[in-house]
Amino acid sequence: MEEEKKAVSEHKKSCSNCGAELKYKPGTSTITCEYCGHNETIAPNQNGFQELELKPYLQEMGSLSHSEEILMLHCKNCGANQHIEENYKSLHCVYCTMPLIIEDAYKEDWILPGAVLPFQFDQKKSHQIFSKWVKGLWFAPNNLKKATLDPENTKGLYLPYWTFDAQLYANYTGERGDYYYVNVPYTETVNGKTVSRTRQERRTRWLPARGNVSGFVDDTLIKASHQNKNPIPQKIANWNLNALEPFNTSFLAGFVTEKYTIPLKDGHLSSTKEAEKIAVSWAKRDIGGDTQRVHHVDMSLSNETFKHILLPVYISAYRYSGKKYNFFINGQTGAISGNRPYSFWKIFFFVVFILVVLSVFYLFSKK
Repeated sequence: MEEEKKAVSEHKKSCSNCGAELKYKPGTSTITCEYCGHNETIAPNQNGFQELELKPYLQEMGSLSHSEEILMLHCKNCGANQHIEENYKSLHCVYCTMPLIIEDAYKEDWILPGAVLPFQFDQKKSHQIFSKWVKGLWFAPNNLKKATLDPENTKGLYLPYWTFDAQLYANYTGERGDYYYVNVPYTETVNGKTVSRTRQERRTRWLPARGNVSGFVDDTLIKASHQNKNPIPQKIANWNLNALEPFNTSFLAGFVTEKYTIPLKDGHLSSTKEAEKIAVSWAKRDIGGDTQRVHHVDMSLSNETFKHILLPVYISAYRYSGKKYNFFINGQTGAISGNRPYSFWKIFFFVVFILVVLSVFYLFSKK
């Protein structure tokens, strides 16, 4: 076990030709040397994903059998916790770009990741996505495209998430609603005369329902870091987990890894709430009819397992008119989101234009 644990912990990969650091090449299964061009193939993991039994970890048993000690730096400005490699002399926080010094590093244990979703494109491509995004912004200042984007401040970051699997069983009580329509009389005035008419109105016939549902809940995804000051926008937080690879430290080479700050126990509570929502959804499907009410669900989960997984995102900042703006790019899909400046004069003249159009339309309608 110690030999296996040591092998998994070797984050730094050296080139066999020149001794320089090998880095993962996004979108491939190779690590490469930027100096001499030497490539090495990342050996596939024959053991597949490492799903861990949940109960022993929640009981604080067994965690040492699948953990390792890593070097961490804590950003005093924004609070982010980032894993660093031994070859770093200094670096900047991926969230707020504040300097981080190697002398401030400390060691922590973490549950080893069971899977990783490798980056699918490099830093250069992330800059192209940013440029295209800037050009498509409405009401952006004309010279925003000249915004200073320092490549050194663009970092590829692996974000920590928990995934939970479980067998779900639930008893439920509720009501099934079936629609029916009735003719309802009403009157209206037409040319000064009262006219009787009828219209159809939809009603719902409710019947009591009860039953049970069961099934396998696969890969409930739960965020494992707080990100209080720099939250990852929901717009980019969608990954195809079918592309997960069994964990191999070679995929991390050249990238920063964030350590989870939401404990496994809290992540499990969040996943249980998600499972309850799934149980309600299954109950409604089981009830059938046109609409449903679920009054009570008695749910139980068994055969629970979990993984600690790492998901890719590019994080950076650009400066415009002396102010810093952040943006985020999904390292798998290329989806982008960020904050941006607005042109006061563009918005002002657009509003004036709309008011002029409405005024002209109003004048013509009066003729």
